[in-house]
Amino acid sequence: MRASLAIMSALMLSVASAAAQPRTTLDIYVTDVEGGNGTLFVTPAGESVLIDTGNANGAVRDAGRIMDAVRDAHLTQIDHVIITHYHGDHFGGLEELSKQIPIKEFIDHGPNVQPGVGEDWTRDVYPKLYAKGKHTVAKPGDRIALMGIDWRIVASAGAVIPATTLSGANKPNPACANYQDFDNNMEDPMSVASYITFGKFRTAHLGDLPRKMEFKMMCPNTSLPPVDVFLGLHHGVESSNSPVMVHALHPRVVIINNGTRKGGDPTTMKSVHTSPGLEDLWQIHFSQLSGQEYTQPGMFIANLLDAPSAAMPIAPIAAPQPGPNVPPAPVHNGKAYWIKVSAKTDGSFTVTNQRNGFSKTYAAPGS
Repeated sequence: MRASLAIMSALMLSVASAAAQPRTTLDIYVTDVEGGNGTLFVTPAGESVLIDTGNANGAVRDAGRIMDAVRDAHLTQIDHVIITHYHGDHFGGLEELSKQIPIKEFIDHGPNVQPGVGEDWTRDVYPKLYAKGKHTVAKPGDRIALMGIDWRIVASAGAVIPATTLSGANKPNPACANYQDFDNNMEDPMSVASYITFGKFRTAHLGDLPRKMEFKMMCPNTSLPPVDVFLGLHHGVESSNSPVMVHALHPRVVIINNGTRKGGDPTTMKSVHTSPGLEDLWQIHFSQLSGQEYTQPGMFIANLLDAPSAAMPIAPIAAPQPGPNVPPAPVHNGKAYWIKVSAKTDGSFTVTNQRNGFSKTYAAPGS
């Protein structure tokens, strides 16, 4: 009996010791919320920022997947939640998530501008959630107070920071000369966009900013400096991700929060793959829209097809047309995997695919 108690005590001390180990990296969990967005940042000080909360039509599933990352990071609360804009694949899991963990601050772009589900949610549900914490309407240039991290809001409610704000920006952008416009809805341009600096490491998550906003932010001179990791990319859809943004950011690594039939389409993939200095593209899902030309090796893809396939697809399938009567793409409701970034202040970082344990470390610039 005493031996058993001793073993149990040792195990408990071991777990407590592991949880108490000082953090040295900025950790970023890009969770699988089936073509939505749910990206968790955990600072070396143990502070947290969650950008979006997954899908409304899979709220319990997606909140659970985010909570898996929360537990892996040993968090007991989420300090800041950013709702980039009021589309169901971005705010959908918030109510369920708030039942499972305390949320201290809710950040958004202000009033909804697009009729529909988001309008109802911001009127009937959201105020009850942020009443339990602090509510902040973000403005370009705002900072989120974090120890050792410079977190800057660079766009919100259709406004962007001046090109002279961030060090390393305000550079002529040659891609502007070949800019091609694309239609967008009303809420995407309102997205809260973030630029994050941790020592020499830089990353950006721009919500679902469409091409018009990319042009506004990066032309004729850039408002954002280059990044090491570019996150999100509006799921990899072609209404965003023009070379005006992707090539000007000059990312070493891109991580797309796509679904199997949402994002990763050929136009976006070409923009990413032709970006100067790109080392690797990582994807939350295998994309059936990409086609064989742009299919990534499996080691860089966290989640595969929705169901087993007898053969690898070669030609891209056509992207579903938007609209209220389009059937949703199939989703997998079983085990889901994240992609995790662990960044150091010297600018080096490691990306890990939870599905297969594959990791790749990117050296600090100049090393």
